[in-house]
Amino acid sequence: MNIKSPQSLVQEALKEVKTISPEEALEKSKNNQCNLIDIRDATELKKTGSVENALHISRGLLEFSVHLDSPYVTQKVLDLEKEIILFCAAGGRSALAAKTLKEMGFEKVSHVDGGFAQMQSSGFKIK
Repeated sequence: MNIKSPQSLVQEALKEVKTISPEEALEKSKNNQCNLIDIRDATELKKTGSVENALHISRGLLEFSVHLDSPYVTQKVLDLEKEIILFCAAGGRSALAAKTLKEMGFEKVSHVDGGFAQMQSSGFKIK
């Protein structure tokens, strides 16, 4: 049996996806150039707070929520013409999620290096 570790999956994803700094994400968010999506679980948000102007879509629902038929898209909550920037707590889940969105056909996808942990000290407002 050849089972890959989660760490090896993340390393593979990092080779395929665009990684941006928290500062780049903040700049794009301030300039309304992206969909900033927090993929952490609701319990994490309750514990640590959420990023102002980020849309929360938990990792388990991401693929369903960004699909063209999704209410997020049909009701224009998400603008698929803009870059999709994902973040999680530290960057592992968002790297895997970004890889999955690329596999779905999304081209303008990136994830935040260091995730929420780094974003807190990079100028993002936490509520």
